[in-house]
Amino acid sequence: MELYTNYNQILREQFGARVQKISINAGFTCPNRNGVKGWGGCTFCNNQTFFPEYCQPTKSVVQQMEEGIHFFRRYEGQLYLAYFQAYTNTYAPLDELRRLYEPVLEMDKVIGLVVGTRPDCVDEPMLDYFARLGEQCYVMLEYGVESTLDRTLERINRGHTYAESEWAIRATAERGIHTGAHIILGLPGESDEDSLSHADRLNELPLDMLKLHQLQIVKGTTLARQWLEDPSIVKLYTMDEYIDLCVRFLQRLKPEIGIERFISQSPKDMLLAPDWGVKNYEFVDKLRARLRAMKK
Repeated sequence: MELYTNYNQILREQFGARVQKISINAGFTCPNRNGVKGWGGCTFCNNQTFFPEYCQPTKSVVQQMEEGIHFFRRYEGQLYLAYFQAYTNTYAPLDELRRLYEPVLEMDKVIGLVVGTRPDCVDEPMLDYFARLGEQCYVMLEYGVESTLDRTLERINRGHTYAESEWAIRATAERGIHTGAHIILGLPGESDEDSLSHADRLNELPLDMLKLHQLQIVKGTTLARQWLEDPSIVKLYTMDEYIDLCVRFLQRLKPEIGIERFISQSPKDMLLAPDWGVKNYEFVDKLRARLRAMKK
């Protein structure tokens, strides 16, 4: 019984094997960090929470892939996607991007790449390049949308509008490129209904994949400072409350959009709140149990 569309299962069925993403830090920055659109980045963001030990920008992208593949080698017959994850991975001239992306595609068992970026950091020539690349291998552009509400995007210092997200997603999908988005549930100033309304607006877009995660208060961020000064600025969900929110979100999301993730896990020594003490797979097991119980 399928409880929701699992994007990881879609990849397994497409390629006939388990597909593992290998995170890469290629040393990018973001336009809301370097002064082009602002300083300091998104208020919630500390990118050091994202990466395994092998993932360091001082290493070449090929070396990071090699070490990542070695780290995940326990699964026999596994295939790999190069996941350009840190910061904005299209924030450079196209020639420079090609020098980063293309060497990893020559590696054994690497079937393609996933590029995490912002909707205001792609243009027509860049999307045309990804479309050509997608004729040879798997390519997904994964956009940090974070919220469909402009008031929230402004509050978290995102530096782009939701209209820009809509344009980028449509322009990407029109070229036959796999298209994903990322949304954070529970951002400052957003109610439960605000979070659920994101599903309604995303349903209007040609998305293949969606990642959700709970808002986390992480040390070293602007949000952490704001929260310590005034904890009332956000609603921190208990795990059961967040499971309920995800269930209601899935009820409103069209099933054609595959879910890749429901939560994110920051390192315990960097996380201020909420600390649920569960791993990703444990959370998914609890969520699936809730969904099965609802179907009885």
